[in-house]
Amino acid sequence: MRRANLDDPDLDLDTLMSIWPETVAVFLRHKMLCVGCTVNSFHTVIDACLEYDLDEALFRLELHRAIGD
Repeated sequence: MRRANLDDPDLDLDTLMSIWPETVAVFLRHKMLCVGCTVNSFHTVIDACLEYDLDEALFRLELHRAIGD
């Protein structure tokens, strides 16, 4: 089994938050409704950033910091 990569553009949000639960705080800090959303298994960080008009590079940096990466 390959190791999950936080920067994988195909990584869905449900998997991301399951592997790295500490990232949930990042989504909540931005008042994103992704946490617990019924479609987060179909959405990626790219989708979420587009939906919430966030800079993807900066958001990903926050996610990396949250996991201590």
